Amino acid sequence: MAEEIQTKTIRSEEKRWYAVYTKSRNEKKLAQLLDEKGIECYLPLIKTIRQWSDRRKKVELPLIRSYVFVHISNDREYLRVLETDGAVRFITFSGRAVAIPDKQIEDLKLLVASDKELEVTRETLEKGDKIEIKAGTLMGLQGELVEHRGTKKMLVRIDHIGQSILVEVPVSYLIKKQTVKAWEA
Repeated sequence: MAEEIQTKTIRSEEKRWYAVYTKSRNEKKLAQLLDEKGIECYLPLIKTIRQWSDRRKKVELPLIRSYVFVHISNDREYLRVLETDGAVRFITFSGRAVAIPDKQIEDLKLLVASDKELEVTRETLEKGDKIEIKAGTLMGLQGELVEHRGTKKMLVRIDHIGQSILVEVPVSYLIKKQTVKAWEA
């Protein structure tokens, strides 16, 4: 059985990012256990204030619920991740784990470090102009311009897990990226 899994799970021997679906509310626990095993992982956390009936408290919550990203290179590490308490499954296509481009993980890290108010949505939004941020702490980030709830925001997609992150950016910070039309390519 392990022989069969090894031939179908990961396509390359170089380190790539993969999304692991977690048990409900187990993201932090899984990230800690993976770290203890020496497996590089990334759990994007955001600080927010939670209100209870008797108090308010600043807490760190996962930006994207039920997912932890792991940076692995082989089927042995793949199996070690799945054997970790809290891991449910990898995001796969045709029986193979789907690698997430390094650029998307770098963009996600940049967003989390920016102190901007972030919003994660599964909502299907109309495609707009491809844009890039030309100034500020998010300079170089690429995405799509959308209007959401009356404000102009930038949409950054994490394609393989069907999540989108909206961040408000001053329009003066944005430049339109040139796109090549299919018939011109």
